[in-house]
Amino acid sequence: MPVPLLDVKAQNLPLETELQAAFTQVLQHGMFIMGPEMAVFEKEVAEMTGARHALSVSSGTDALLLALMALNIQPGDEVLCPAFTFFATAGAVSRLGAVPVFVDNCPICFNLDVNDARKKITSKTKVIIPVHLFGQCADMDPILALAKEHGLKVIEDAAQAIGSQYKGRQSGTMGDFGTYSFFPSKNLGGFGDGGMLVTNDDELAEYARVLRVHGGKPKYYHHYVGGNFRMDTLQCALLSVKVKRYAQYTADRQRNAAHYTAELLKLPGVVQADPAHCKCVSTQDTWLSAQKAKIVLPVAYAHNSHIWNQFTLRVLDGRRDSLRDHLVAKKIGCDIYYPVTLDQQKCFASLPETSRSGCEVAHRVAGEVLSIPIYGELTEAQRNEVIAAIAEWL
Repeated sequence: MPVPLLDVKAQNLPLETELQAAFTQVLQHGMFIMGPEMAVFEKEVAEMTGARHALSVSSGTDALLLALMALNIQPGDEVLCPAFTFFATAGAVSRLGAVPVFVDNCPICFNLDVNDARKKITSKTKVIIPVHLFGQCADMDPILALAKEHGLKVIEDAAQAIGSQYKGRQSGTMGDFGTYSFFPSKNLGGFGDGGMLVTNDDELAEYARVLRVHGGKPKYYHHYVGGNFRMDTLQCALLSVKVKRYAQYTADRQRNAAHYTAELLKLPGVVQADPAHCKCVSTQDTWLSAQKAKIVLPVAYAHNSHIWNQFTLRVLDGRRDSLRDHLVAKKIGCDIYYPVTLDQQKCFASLPETSRSGCEVAHRVAGEVLSIPIYGELTEAQRNEVIAAIAEWL
């Protein structure tokens, strides 16, 4: 049977009656921008994450941009961010005239390598942006310690990780700012673009609120140049219907990940990443060779609560595209997140070499990764179809 990479209808259509009621409510009161449902949704997200302040914004990308603006990032400032992630992280930095400095990643959890980050700090470095990639938090304790040591601000890009935890702390709430995305493919997916900025700092929250509406307070009186970063009332109303079910959405994805792991590990050549090798690539390679590994499964660290925005395999020995083509032929949804690292993007070719160097692990992983369906509504029969297709390829 065909298995899509994602089926948003499977989650949304059972909620059709409630979603239509939310739409009707907004239609009838007519406050389409910053209406009452916005405050309700912000409160719900703040309560879910434990953040003191939650500001709904127009997209996850704009949440990053707003955070950087609220931290007064200026042209020429340097911002550390992972080389292996979605473009928005570095794009928001570049839009302000600041310089993204690309940091290598861990081959086990795919997140920022704090040891490489330390090597790339200069007198111009102002911010570090750890990305909680694929739904698992980066190693925040050493990141926060590094930031404190050098007087850096921390923006957590948690676009793929709302509700994930690191040692009992919610993603997005450990740094100066956290950002979330409600793009339809996210675990808490909206019906268009939308995002959220969270912080525990009262002053930063107030400044960000003013910047969100063109920098005006009161209306038409502008002390700052802000932007139009407002989230539509309708998106807030519709997401309020879904946020009440988010714990179940997460549990369903975790169930699917556990099933994949248990069954795929029965196949020859399939191993699970070993966190013991997180800090040493050569040791990991020796171990993988001894295991005769062909596919490496992702791992949820014991200290993390992984929400599985993606279930990302590493396909070794240059055979990733072969597996992708096989799955596509079997009508199994899959995709490569991400085939080109940020330091290799053409738009950043003019950056100083020091901003783009030393990302060898990121380059390697970009040539190995392949994500398979993991959405919560995936049936056991569909998961078995995916497993059978991988088994046939091995």
